[in-house]
Amino acid sequence: MNGSRASNQTFPYHFHATIAGQCDRPTLVLLHGFMGNGENFREAIAALGDRFRTIAVDLPGHGQTRVFGGRRHYTIAETARGLVTWLDRLHIQRCFLYGYSMGGRLALYLAVHYPDRFPKVVLESASPGLKTAAERSRRRQRDRALAAQLETVELTSFLTDWYRQPLFASLRSHPDFPRLLAARSRNLPAELATCLRYMGTGNQPSLWPHLANCGASLLLLVGECDDKFVAINREMARSCPVARLAIVPNAGHTVHFENLRDWTTAVVRFLSPEVDALPI
Repeated sequence: MNGSRASNQTFPYHFHATIAGQCDRPTLVLLHGFMGNGENFREAIAALGDRFRTIAVDLPGHGQTRVFGGRRHYTIAETARGLVTWLDRLHIQRCFLYGYSMGGRLALYLAVHYPDRFPKVVLESASPGLKTAAERSRRRQRDRALAAQLETVELTSFLTDWYRQPLFASLRSHPDFPRLLAARSRNLPAELATCLRYMGTGNQPSLWPHLANCGASLLLLVGECDDKFVAINREMARSCPVARLAIVPNAGHTVHFENLRDWTTAVVRFLSPEVDALPI
């Protein structure tokens, strides 16, 4: 796997990506969740075999990607614009898109605002954001408190508290959870804090009103043990005519890590009808 960077004097992003697969295969861009990076998808990419050329991007505040020119470039809207420009520079006009959790919120934003670029989008454990201004205000306060915690405590302590959330109950019991935790500990706390403040759920515009007219086909993937996101994604499926819901057994919030086999089956089944027809 190779790293890839794209930048010049005016482009505010140095995106780092892990690229695998043959150039003559359809492209699948993968967006990770909070505290992750593109390397998190190593096993998932291997499980997909030779069906795709995969591009696993480090998002702002994570991995080896760096942002210049101000903190506004960490927002979802600016990051989405930057990713589209970056894909243009890689001569990728249309591709499949996958996003997990925070990356899923970004992927949905891209699907809503750039539907011609992403004909099929897989959203794992994702949401359209919060519906009301009051909910977003409360979440911004929480995101800011977490950001301040990241800047004042040891990252290992923050990680311990973060993964105590009920959301990650099934993940904590996974035999490879210590390996995941070790990978998360290599993040830069200050970068994570900036990401929380600007790309957190509280700072994201609600995408709920856009679901009814979404131009991209959506697969909503959620683990059966993730009660919160099962409920959110059921409502998303009811609101979006081009969405289909897949509830994956034996998995919680991190489906691609907890049940890789069923994750792979669902993703390939959703994308495969157009795999050979998608322009490169």
